[in-house]
Amino acid sequence: MSTSMAHLTIDDLKAQAKRLRQAMSAAGTPVGHSRALELVAKSHGVRDWNTLAALASRHDNAPLPPASVGALVSGEYLGQRFTGKVLALQQLSDSDFYAITLHFDEPVDVVTFDSFSAFRQRVNGTIDRKGVSPRQTSNGRPQIVLDR
Repeated sequence: MSTSMAHLTIDDLKAQAKRLRQAMSAAGTPVGHSRALELVAKSHGVRDWNTLAALASRHDNAPLPPASVGALVSGEYLGQRFTGKVLALQQLSDSDFYAITLHFDEPVDVVTFDSFSAFRQRVNGTIDRKGVSPRQTSNGRPQIVLDR
């Protein structure tokens, strides 16, 4: 999710959608207002316009979560690159940490030995507001790192 999103209002986001409609129309691919709103939401890394509007209308200036349910994400799990989808995300009490469930597009081999493999496609973990796991592997690398 875009870190600049925290400072955008709904009016800012609607103006982005209007500019997108104008640009696409000028390029010969007109889109409707609702489609433009959905595309703006995707460009900010959220599932849909309703999710984006809810985040933008928050007045408490609370930091945004590192991802949203349904978002397509990429990063590293146990040092292995992945792409996948966020199936669940829940803030842990009043902390800066989130429980996350990821489903990888392709299973990830979590073993580094040449003679043995163990593949995982769905994993649970904990991440902070930057999308980085506080838990580390034996070599000191975070277990999960989401690309920003």
